[in-house]
Amino acid sequence: MTGLLASVATLGEMEIVRAGGADIVDLKDPARGALGAWEPDGLRAAVARWRSWGVGAPQLSATIGDQPMDPETVLRAAESVAATGVPLVKLGLFADGDAAACLAALRPLARRTRLIAVFFADLGVAFELIPAAADAGFHGVMVDTADKGAGGLRQRMEDDAIDAFVRTARARGLLTGLAGSLSADDIAPLARFEPDYLGFRGALCDGGRTGTLAAARVATVRAALRSPRAAA
Repeated sequence: MTGLLASVATLGEMEIVRAGGADIVDLKDPARGALGAWEPDGLRAAVARWRSWGVGAPQLSATIGDQPMDPETVLRAAESVAATGVPLVKLGLFADGDAAACLAALRPLARRTRLIAVFFADLGVAFELIPAAADAGFHGVMVDTADKGAGGLRQRMEDDAIDAFVRTARARGLLTGLAGSLSADDIAPLARFEPDYLGFRGALCDGGRTGTLAAARVATVRAALRSPRAAA
């Protein structure tokens, strides 16, 4: 079954999505960009909270922020997040530099931290970077959208291309995720591609992605993921 990645901006939201059945609690500050990062002190507090949950806790991920595609900058940001104890570290592959060089620079960190490369449907998905991420030792890849006000994933990327992304990544043994202004209506069409998880923020909040995360909305999305055909 496709899992639920729920992006949260506070410790309190962590508790809400945990109670709502999230499979991955994703630490991301929506006010600071597509992959807005938490401050290091906040990350350390979140890791302590997550560890207190004990056996059976959801996984924990965090973003490194919207970094330019400079290998030293990306490596420094990823190492900073990993040093807080976050087990899954997400980083975006933007179009303003050498993404392939950034992936190669992260190879040493990938040996001790599970890294997730995030592609952006509205910036163009470079499929050749999927095997490059696998070769660099990455744990997974996902597709998101950079401009949250310009339409969701299925408006920015054809279903055939989404399916090909998941299949290509799976063939290289990578964890796969799909996100990008998704709504409950997107669950059934995307679940048929069998990604490992779907990522949500705005659909879980009253007032959009920078609004207030609501337990009832989390429950709606969780139920739809458990029965995607019923949600169609």
